[in-house]
Amino acid sequence: MAEDLSAVARFLYEAGTLKHTRRTGWWMAGVRDPESVAEHAWRTSLIASVIAKLENADPARAALLAVWHDSQETRTGDVNYLGRKYAPQADPQAVTADQVAGMPEALASAVRELVAEYEAKESPEAVCARDADKLECMLQGLEYKEQGYGNAQRWVDNSRDRLVTDTAKRLAEELLGQNGLAWLRAALGEKQDG
Repeated sequence: MAEDLSAVARFLYEAGTLKHTRRTGWWMAGVRDPESVAEHAWRTSLIASVIAKLENADPARAALLAVWHDSQETRTGDVNYLGRKYAPQADPQAVTADQVAGMPEALASAVRELVAEYEAKESPEAVCARDADKLECMLQGLEYKEQGYGNAQRWVDNSRDRLVTDTAKRLAEELLGQNGLAWLRAALGEKQDG
């Protein structure tokens, strides 16, 4: 008999709400329509795989940790740093346990283990995934600055200061030395500024 996948199906619908959940900290920078949690998680996962590969960690594992790093926000919303000053932050592992309740145990335990590993901040892959989270925030801040949101500089600086791996620090310097169209100029073979 096949396992009951009804809880998995419900979670897949639940996960879709992250496409509509905005990253609320950007509102303080004046950004009217900030990125969604899902958009942030996608690029964080990509960055995690890059950092991990260059740090000789497992890029697939780092990317998988990053995929799940904000999945609890389907239940809690995106609580920014100021909000955390007034409301206690929900335990990501407890939220995850509720989210995976009723799923086939092989899947539920795998997801619980991923979230626990990310939260423990100990494995090389978790360190890479956490750096990717910060680097993605910094990159998003740089993009918002290019769109005229000067107050995003605070997020750029805070994220940069919290990077741990050499690769993430080096990538931050590269990002600071470029702009959002550098990739297009390079792809078109145009001369780079500087």
